[in-house]
Amino acid sequence: MNAPVWVQLVYLAAAVCFILALKGLSSPRHARTGNLVGAVGAVIAIVVVFFYAPIDHLVPILVAIVIGALGGLVGARRVQMTQMPQLVALFNGVGGGAAALVALLELSSLGDASEPAFTLAATAFTILVGAVSFAGSMVTFAKLQELMTTRPVLFPGLPVVFGLVLAAALAAAVLTVTSSAISVAVVLAVLGLLFGILLVLPVGGADVPIVISLLNAFTGLTVAAGGYVLGNTLLLVAGTLVGASGTFLTKLMAAAMGRSVLNILFGAFKGGSTLGGGTASDRPVRSGSPEDVAILLGYAQKVIVVPGYGLAVAQAQHTLRELVDVLGARGVQVDYAIHPVAGRMPGHMNVLLAEAQVPYEQLREMDDINGEFKQTDVALVVGANDVVNPAAQTTPGAPIYGMPILHADEAQQVVFLKRSMRPGFAGIDNELLFDPKTTLLFGDAKESLGKVLNAVKSL
Repeated sequence: MNAPVWVQLVYLAAAVCFILALKGLSSPRHARTGNLVGAVGAVIAIVVVFFYAPIDHLVPILVAIVIGALGGLVGARRVQMTQMPQLVALFNGVGGGAAALVALLELSSLGDASEPAFTLAATAFTILVGAVSFAGSMVTFAKLQELMTTRPVLFPGLPVVFGLVLAAALAAAVLTVTSSAISVAVVLAVLGLLFGILLVLPVGGADVPIVISLLNAFTGLTVAAGGYVLGNTLLLVAGTLVGASGTFLTKLMAAAMGRSVLNILFGAFKGGSTLGGGTASDRPVRSGSPEDVAILLGYAQKVIVVPGYGLAVAQAQHTLRELVDVLGARGVQVDYAIHPVAGRMPGHMNVLLAEAQVPYEQLREMDDINGEFKQTDVALVVGANDVVNPAAQTTPGAPIYGMPILHADEAQQVVFLKRSMRPGFAGIDNELLFDPKTTLLFGDAKESLGKVLNAVKSL
């Protein structure tokens, strides 16, 4: 049914909210406001439906909304920052699966193949890509949650099986358009699920978050196509925004890794994926005590902090900020160097440090700060590894070769806070750990930073 003019105006306002939300999320300073604006737009879009459209099965719908709202509230309060990528994967997968189910239901009510071909094509697209997004997102969740191995899963003949499933899915999509048979559409959905699994299984290690971003773009496109099928302009706008922003983010993340999206998806077929895992090296390193590190930091003129996923795991951001404040009171200039893929998702470190009330002006992006490492007395690396690994520039054939890195190796002294000598996601040694100017402080990052903080205060 055609929506009344007032409803279309409300939808327009909600669409503007979504656009403003994306704009706000582009800056840490305005991200919280942008998130709230987007949430308001979503609530408006949902509520307005109850005031103009006849609704069947109202009670089950309200029950589902309450269950979903409670689940979202509990998840938002209990999920740790380190688990945020998994949560994104779950939300993304649910969105894709919902779009596919709606398309299947809509197909059952479209009638026969006399429906416009483009409408049927959009329906088939939504079913296929939505199923791919759902299944692929569930696999990425399992990998990041370590419910399965984070290493690429390969088996003999995988490329052939992958190609056959893709061909069968495309054939089923064509049959769905030409016949509009619901039975064929169900087969299409099953093939989409299988294709989504096969697409993500060969991806490993640090590449998984990039695939999450790609699948997020897929979900956006399915929502946009579903909006066309349902004649809902707001879904079309919202889906297009998610699809476009997800695609752009995927390209930025791939560029930050120094690789192409195709290499990330299929690099494991020729050994090119970031494999993850790896074993600890037994090569000798220079380790120090908290007092040694405190002396290096306390008497430095300029320090650059490189935060990584280990900082998030240890929940050490508040202790780190306190240490930086104490150093600043001693006249030490301190900045944070943020790599585009520090942590597991873009913006992960920004949000984590903003949570600890770190001033925005201290957060420096990689391209902005890399030239300053040569004039830096100490580079303090907290829980990071691959993003400062010189192998990305010096070792052709390394999984991370070509990835832009932070030039911590150019600082006068380097301090690494690590739990152990276990490699990062790439599964290779970091030669910077064995450099004579590098001091390692082993232990939980929060405990280690607390000891260094106390030692600096006693200087």
